[in-house]
Amino acid sequence: MFQFIYGPPGSGKTTIGKKLAESLELPFSDLDEVIEKQAGMAIPEIFLQEGEAGFRKRERAALSEVLTHGYGVVALGGGALLNAENRSLVEKNGKVVCLRASFETLLFRLQAAQTIRPLLAGQRSTPGSENHDGLYNRLQGLMEAREAHYDSFSLQLDTADISPDLIVVAAQRLFGAFRISGMGPSYDVRVISNGLKLLGGLLKERDLGGPVALVSDENVGSFYIQQVQQVLEMAGYGVKTIIIPAGEAFKTIETVKDLWSEFLGRGIERGSTVVALGGGVVSDLVGFAAATYLRGVPWVVVPTSLLGMVDASLGGKTGADLPQGKNLVGAFYPPKLVLADSTTLKTLPDDELRSGMAEVVKAGIIGDGTLYAICKSGWETIDANWEEVIRSAMAVKIEVIQDDPFEQGRRAALNLGHTIGHAVEKVSAYRIRHGEAVAIGMVAEARLGEAVGVTEAGFADEIASVLQNLNLPTKLPDYLDRQNLLDVMRVDKKKSAGQVRFALPVRIEEVRIGVSIPNIDTIFLQL
Repeated sequence: MFQFIYGPPGSGKTTIGKKLAESLELPFSDLDEVIEKQAGMAIPEIFLQEGEAGFRKRERAALSEVLTHGYGVVALGGGALLNAENRSLVEKNGKVVCLRASFETLLFRLQAAQTIRPLLAGQRSTPGSENHDGLYNRLQGLMEAREAHYDSFSLQLDTADISPDLIVVAAQRLFGAFRISGMGPSYDVRVISNGLKLLGGLLKERDLGGPVALVSDENVGSFYIQQVQQVLEMAGYGVKTIIIPAGEAFKTIETVKDLWSEFLGRGIERGSTVVALGGGVVSDLVGFAAATYLRGVPWVVVPTSLLGMVDASLGGKTGADLPQGKNLVGAFYPPKLVLADSTTLKTLPDDELRSGMAEVVKAGIIGDGTLYAICKSGWETIDANWEEVIRSAMAVKIEVIQDDPFEQGRRAALNLGHTIGHAVEKVSAYRIRHGEAVAIGMVAEARLGEAVGVTEAGFADEIASVLQNLNLPTKLPDYLDRQNLLDVMRVDKKKSAGQVRFALPVRIEEVRIGVSIPNIDTIFLQL
């Protein structure tokens, strides 16, 4: 898959393309440079000798050559996709982000540039000329002719008054392409519609070996395991399928032991690859089994639930539950790839989709007011923007874990709603789903925050309103014993120096971490 950077002259395609390629650790191609290399002369010379028609013919040949590389970041010329065949070819091989800027910004950048652009140069311009007379009128004419063309691309990014580094961050979000580092070797995260069909090629690109242990649970396996097995086999992999029981109740060391035995019996070696196909329970368990089998084998996460996509698959946290609480045994063990295929949400039950939305709302509270506003708008807006919802929620978590990969500081913000939420799951014997418990936990923790003066007054009610509009619970059920919940919280892995520590919301895009509440018993029992 490619990430294509497109846009008018002066929009910053080459600058942003190079920085994006560097951040994603991908090869970079500037289509104009490829053309010049193939032709053995500069682009202004090509225009002088062959005209625009000759240049466009060379442009098509250069594009075909670049596409043989299979993947990377490509900066396209400002008119490369005016040709319908070029556009179709590019859109079959990746996503296009169109960079934009105001006319004044484009004009300023072009006047400051040293490069001669033939379509904007005067009639008498020659290679090396600095004749910019009439640039205003020529740029205006070009933009008027191409405005509708540039508008036709769905992924748009304004580059005016934004630093290149922030533009690259925004571009990653639009592409759904991220690179996570800081916890051992870095790894890729990709959001690709119908991406399951590409899994075999994506494993090959990363030199991952076989045989592949393809692990799923009883629910997800019935939908996707045969399809994924065929995709992997077509890529040349031997595939060993393993099905585990579905549900949090089976997120145990016993299940991990069963996986170890299956790996051993199926001939999985250190050079093999383990693929976790499913929701958060599957990725947690399979990742932990991969981390500990033969002291660690490569693994890949293919989340099929909203919760898995925006939360469990990211950050390399793997583990299993103990009878005393959730995730008390585990390891930080990053995968080689996370592939989220948004089309798999179509087979997700409504209650699981709602459950995943709790983590999306949490991401909005932590670091994305625009995402929070989408959640606040309700299901109709969300349904029309699933890819954006997934990419944006992922981006929040990725930005946090990049900053704090081993949860030594800021990453604790991701625990918003989880201290109480995990206790709710445990005490309910997991009858309450993770997302539902987190929804309850976010509101309860916001009320704790208001009680101790951390959270802005009224914010708990606002969060509750958003969650209720998404058909998520917001109140601690009466049948859950409050003292029992407190006892479970006290063995939570997030405690420090014997104190339960909370991540409490202050306002949108602000969370305070490491908050201990001395009189927690009194305040909590009154919730």
